[in-house]
Amino acid sequence: MLGYLFKRLLLMVPTLLGVLTVTFGVIQFVPGGPVEQVLAEARATQKGGEGGGYKASRDIDRKQVEELKKLYGFDKPAHVRYGEMLLDFARFDLGRSFMQNKDVWALIKEKLPVSISLGLWTFLLSYLVSIPLGVAKAVREGTRFDALTTTVVLVGHAIPGFVLGVLLIVVFAGGTFLDWFPLRGLVSDNWDELPWPARIADYFWHLALPLTCLTIGSFAVTTMLTKNTFVEEMRKQYVLVARAKGLSQQRVLYKHVFRNALIPLVTGFPSAFVGAFFAGSVLIETLFSLDGLGLLGYEAVIRRDYPVVLGSLYVFTLIGLVVKLVSDLLYLVVDPRVQFGAAAR
Repeated sequence: MLGYLFKRLLLMVPTLLGVLTVTFGVIQFVPGGPVEQVLAEARATQKGGEGGGYKASRDIDRKQVEELKKLYGFDKPAHVRYGEMLLDFARFDLGRSFMQNKDVWALIKEKLPVSISLGLWTFLLSYLVSIPLGVAKAVREGTRFDALTTTVVLVGHAIPGFVLGVLLIVVFAGGTFLDWFPLRGLVSDNWDELPWPARIADYFWHLALPLTCLTIGSFAVTTMLTKNTFVEEMRKQYVLVARAKGLSQQRVLYKHVFRNALIPLVTGFPSAFVGAFFAGSVLIETLFSLDGLGLLGYEAVIRRDYPVVLGSLYVFTLIGLVVKLVSDLLYLVVDPRVQFGAAAR
């Protein structure tokens, strides 16, 4: 077991290197880098200033271009910048943002509360609803309840989150009909002045609509996977034997079937967990004015803020690898028959 853990930890290194290397290589060929972005903004400013009577040069002096390259580190060869980046990342020094002139770690930590709130609650709600619903559908397979819930979760899965978000804003957030929910921020401006019960209520009041948009579409896959896994397990020989011995339906379901049916769900934890945190929330964050990691990464790509792009990618990849390792360990907890490393021989 320890040998397996050690090997997995070692394998994280080439995975991280591969992700960073590919991204760094792609960046070298992307047009409109940070220097070009600054030059374009400078030219636009100069053009606007001409109308006010200030005659500015239309071309940026070559010396200024060289100074910008030196400022952003582009005066060095690509392999030198790549080596410096790896050394800095090994010390968890993610550099400074080109456009915001802030430490990348500080930016990520500043945006984390929003992403943690959206990701954690989306993940928990989707599994807390989907697994019991999937079990109930498996037990009632072929009934009206099964058909009705299948229709509901598939319709919810088919509706894009941002479309549902616009609908919820129009109906419940002061758009046209009701004004029940806030439309900006994670908490109210006077949150620090509220007592703790009111703080908790205010926090979930702000999260109600964004979480609805993110969770509605995530029910279908987990629910149907749970149902199909339970149905398959309930048809196996050991379940028939347990029922023949006189065991109750609840005892057979939760003591024998549940553990075996959990295995496919556990293996899907990493993608569901990481996806809930870092994927698909850009439009939701924009709709509800939530400044999280999704919006930070999108703006960094658009503005060619390479330290933020590479730094956030490094953190996301590292988190994904750790979660995948935890998933494998959960697999062992659910099914003790699984053996790793030398014990399997």
